[in-house]
Amino acid sequence: MHQFTVTGDVKTTFLSWFIEGLKEKFSKEGYEYCKEPVDNIRVVFNILDQEKPRPFRRKAQATFVVSIIERNLEKSEKKPGNTFESAYPYLVRSLSNHLIYVLHNQDQTYIYFVTPEQGFYKLEYEEGETDSFFQKVFDRLEPVASSQLIINNEFHDDLPEELWSGNNLTEKMYLSGKRLDEMNLLPAPFPLENYLTSRDMRQLKKLYGIGGLSYGNLSSREDEKNFWMSASGVNKANMRKIGQDLLYITGFNEGSNAMKISVPPEITPKRASVDAIEHWMIYKEHPDVGAIVHIHAWMDGIKATEINYPCGTIQLAETVSNLVRHSPNPSRAVIGLKNHGLTITGHDLDDIFERIEGKVIPQVPMS
Repeated sequence: MHQFTVTGDVKTTFLSWFIEGLKEKFSKEGYEYCKEPVDNIRVVFNILDQEKPRPFRRKAQATFVVSIIERNLEKSEKKPGNTFESAYPYLVRSLSNHLIYVLHNQDQTYIYFVTPEQGFYKLEYEEGETDSFFQKVFDRLEPVASSQLIINNEFHDDLPEELWSGNNLTEKMYLSGKRLDEMNLLPAPFPLENYLTSRDMRQLKKLYGIGGLSYGNLSSREDEKNFWMSASGVNKANMRKIGQDLLYITGFNEGSNAMKISVPPEITPKRASVDAIEHWMIYKEHPDVGAIVHIHAWMDGIKATEINYPCGTIQLAETVSNLVRHSPNPSRAVIGLKNHGLTITGHDLDDIFERIEGKVIPQVPMS
């Protein structure tokens, strides 16, 4: 049985009602409520103070933290401005897997859900609705809260010397990264260092496998077992250095839930993209797939995942792999990731760009 708890101070009538509703709903659905956090607790609802949003210090990667913050619009604000821009820093500063941003105006209460991948969608609370409202909240949170991250890395300094400076594939990836930038498909990396202390940055890297938030990635198959992939938190428009900007993925260690990466000796490597497990699954099953591009954008008429699983989870990787498997042509598939973006397969990177040119919608629909 999964266990959950609540931390932080409840200071308003609405938040008291909201927290009690969450406790009752999760308990009814088989979760065990703990008054205090226990080791390996699965879900933590962390109530934030607007002035000092404190992180919950996890002891395990598997702990899923949902931070909650409440804000009232000023009377002078007839409607909210850029709510995402206001909410997202609280997600980062609280080192959360998910943020619930409660926003009240004079007539309405909105419940926004925010994810590290810039997922952003809302529920409206109508006074008097309880059971149906908390069912909607549970349906949003539970699938992602119970998912399993695959974000560990095993680095081996055994990359063959002839690959230390890359090859024609890494050169093509460099050019493709610049092409994504020219297509305006590389949002600026979120400035984590502006919001986090050095201690928090270390915690973020340890628990999420995140070296920075720089949305999107691409990869190219080298041979039957190995592929090149952009690293986490790097500038995708200027990927040059092997072992830091571009990584050589050689497999997946199921025993340690870690991606295996071969790097040049005497280099401090960057972490692999959290989407590496997804790319590995696709390459392993489909020999004709020669390249994969993931972007935070959309295209019309595509099949998409039904649940917005977090990046780096086995559930997202399996769901995307399944959609690729059942697409008319797995080696040239375009798969939508709900509230997130696209995963596109191709025979090579040129094949992918030729197919998406002029068809990409920069704004991902949120629902």
